Amino acid sequence: MPGSGFTDRYLTADETREIVRAGLASMSLAGKRVLFIIPDGTRTMPMPQLFALFREMLGGKVAALDFLVALGTHPPMDDGQLSRLVGTPVVAGRAGDSRIFNHEWADPATFVTIGEIPAAEIAELSGGRLAQSVAVSLNRRIFDYDQIVICGPVFPHEVVGFSGGNKYYFPGIAGADVINFTHWLGALITNFEIIGSGYTPVRAVIDRAASMVTVPTACFALVVTPAGMAGLYFGSAREAWERASALSAQRHIVWLDAPVHQVLSVMPEMYADLWTAGKGMYKIEPVVADGGEVIIYAPHIREVSFTHGHLIEEVGYHCRDYFLAQPERFARYPGGVLAHSTHVKGQGSYDATTGIETPRVTVTLATGISPERCRRINLGYRDPASIDVAAWSAHEPSARPPEGGLAPARRDGAQRQGCGNEPSARPPEGGLAPARRDGAQRQGCCNSREGVLVVPRAGEMLYRLKR
Repeated sequence: MPGSGFTDRYLTADETREIVRAGLASMSLAGKRVLFIIPDGTRTMPMPQLFALFREMLGGKVAALDFLVALGTHPPMDDGQLSRLVGTPVVAGRAGDSRIFNHEWADPATFVTIGEIPAAEIAELSGGRLAQSVAVSLNRRIFDYDQIVICGPVFPHEVVGFSGGNKYYFPGIAGADVINFTHWLGALITNFEIIGSGYTPVRAVIDRAASMVTVPTACFALVVTPAGMAGLYFGSAREAWERASALSAQRHIVWLDAPVHQVLSVMPEMYADLWTAGKGMYKIEPVVADGGEVIIYAPHIREVSFTHGHLIEEVGYHCRDYFLAQPERFARYPGGVLAHSTHVKGQGSYDATTGIETPRVTVTLATGISPERCRRINLGYRDPASIDVAAWSAHEPSARPPEGGLAPARRDGAQRQGCGNEPSARPPEGGLAPARRDGAQRQGCCNSREGVLVVPRAGEMLYRLKR
């Protein structure tokens, strides 16, 4: 099937065009109604480039060429946001002859149940962690089309291991039951164990649910960074995802020699609330030492969650064991909300006798969310105005952080040592640092002596320890 990818360079415009041309040609789409399922604005992706190619190559040849934004449970996008997403004016949900739909996840009338995964099969797929039947429902709009084409990027992911592929069905345009189930299953395994780990029990459940979709489905799976498209693969949703996730494991994981004790995750503005900016913890947790701290720095964020904020205010952020020890207390809350809570809080323990919860890592918000709300939701607070990102990133020992900032410079005057992500390789404006000759991606400033890591564009690159 068409597709290629590289660890040491990016696809050219001509290479991208040829992969798209070959993929579309293989489906014989003339006269058919075609629906592309695409990501929202919380993913790095050259959607304008692909949107233009799809319209150029299929316009006037197919009966319909429409797009459905896989929101999951994210807020709907207005015409202005959709225009930026696809790179052309969108007016009243239309770009020329193409309609662009938001997934209307809050309206039960927009769903249809297509089957059920029996409890016995769930027990097998989940490795015995859960044993309950799961209703499989999807946006009924897809059944108005002759061909579905999933088009989206693949990154290390906290719930499923790597995103992309059939994840654009579940949770992208899925009903609540399967969303809450898969997210809670991922939480039981923990973000620490599942993120970037390949084919997982959650992925197995998603693929099983997707097997119930009767509309022919193909997939363009991308591997992208802010600097370019490293890979583009076409095929079935599973085949394209497998090839893209293998490349993502090479392009999207930064390997450190030693744990760090403090991390400053600088979140880009595409993350508008903590529900999405929690990735500043998810992608960093595996390299943080016991007792360490992750600071999510995002002065632009003022909301916990535009969609689920009221529930998170009630529940707060807690480790997995806190919820497992009190199942009746939290039974009425959606599994997706509890999963988000545990993913942000990270690993930890809970003593049901004393009521004491002990997180492995402290998570601190340096956002527009007030100190009072941070205390209420069980997270730390730091005034974002007190953080000078440039000072935190400086690699000279004399460049001390602001009061209450990073660990102080060593008194013995030792120089900071690199960790394979040397801060001297400064990233381009708005992007990652240049690719290394071995194909690895540099990102972040690491001071291994002081145990400090600054991630200038957090949320997509995963950090792991070599050992």
